[in-house]
Amino acid sequence: MVGFKQTLSVLLLMAVSGIALAQNNTNSPYTRYGYGDLASPNFGNSRAMGGIAYGLRDGSQINPLNPASYTAVDSLTFIFEGGVSLQNDNMSDGVTKKNVKNSSFDYLAMQFRMHRMLSLSVGLLPYSNVGYNISQAFESTSSSPSYTKQVYGDGGLHQVYGGLGFKPFKNLSIGANMSFLWGDINRALTMIYPSYSTGSTTTTPSYSEGTYTTIRSYKLDVGLQYSQPIGEKHLVTVGAVFSPGHHLNNDTYIQTSTSVVTTQDSIATFGIPNSFGVGFTYKYDDRIMIGADYSKEEWSKVTYMNKPNAFCDRTKISVGAEYLPSKMAKSYLGMIKYRIGGYYQTPYYKTENGDRAAHEWGLSAGFGLPLPRSRSLVSVTAQYIHVKGLQPAMLTENILKLSIGITFNERWFFKRKVD
Repeated sequence: MVGFKQTLSVLLLMAVSGIALAQNNTNSPYTRYGYGDLASPNFGNSRAMGGIAYGLRDGSQINPLNPASYTAVDSLTFIFEGGVSLQNDNMSDGVTKKNVKNSSFDYLAMQFRMHRMLSLSVGLLPYSNVGYNISQAFESTSSSPSYTKQVYGDGGLHQVYGGLGFKPFKNLSIGANMSFLWGDINRALTMIYPSYSTGSTTTTPSYSEGTYTTIRSYKLDVGLQYSQPIGEKHLVTVGAVFSPGHHLNNDTYIQTSTSVVTTQDSIATFGIPNSFGVGFTYKYDDRIMIGADYSKEEWSKVTYMNKPNAFCDRTKISVGAEYLPSKMAKSYLGMIKYRIGGYYQTPYYKTENGDRAAHEWGLSAGFGLPLPRSRSLVSVTAQYIHVKGLQPAMLTENILKLSIGITFNERWFFKRKVD
């Protein structure tokens, strides 16, 4: 019971910290597009291996990207996981440079087996993050006076999920996550024109427009995994996932202001896309693992703020590996899991001109550090992420991110014998 209380206290502290951290987790100008920066739901081991997940099957850690993986947990284990990140972002448009630091809540989840063929996982994940504040001055022209344009946005979407994994046959597992998706996204545009005087009164003309959206909806993910042993030491697992797209329930209103403030409710259509992914992992002797994933999200078919074809398709390729020196190591270094990976993706951002805004790639490396005298683990991951603007004067971002995940892997479901 002491272990339970300690575990619960740490996780509650991480949840409260996550709520606070989630208020200041991005300053990227790219989040002015759509739902903002789509959060990575990878947990500690997956994140260090470039984000591979669809064929990832580990009974000691949770993998919500493929709910079929839940059946890997054994009947005696109860898993809790939580994670946070710190990041340093260097931005440049070729002329101006800016450095910002942020922190973020990454995930909080638990998992256990309900039956020899059925396992359960529930958790809290971010879905997207919005945070930007940009000001730009424009010189006067023959048809327009000089003015300053300011754009601002904050908020984001979150999801709480409940998932089941079912193992109808020895080597085959299927699973599904049902998520409640919610959050607020606020955006504002302000145009400030030169001041002028009338008698003793000085007036600064301006125009502002704010769009405020509240979303309450759902998200469904289904997955499968098939594992095939080859001999005594080799194991290949292939996996696939699918998430159907649909329109999101929302409440949106637009507020404009010149000399008079007006508020207007808006009937707006927002959507999320059909998405699918496939991947595999190969394990040797439960010590060496390599894997790769491919995913595609059909954002080009999504309507956003009543605008069809508002985005570009999002694709991602990930590769990764994990190495454990020995399953029976006597030294601490021999018990550490060493991880490395990388990815390339095309974000869904599309400019006002209809062109793709950026592409992105990243490298990652990390460790799975076992806690003494326990089955629990601390995952430490360092990531380098490069976001390259594809249009003139668009920003390039170089991001260094440090992620820390804690996995409480405890044996709760067994009877202790007292002599």
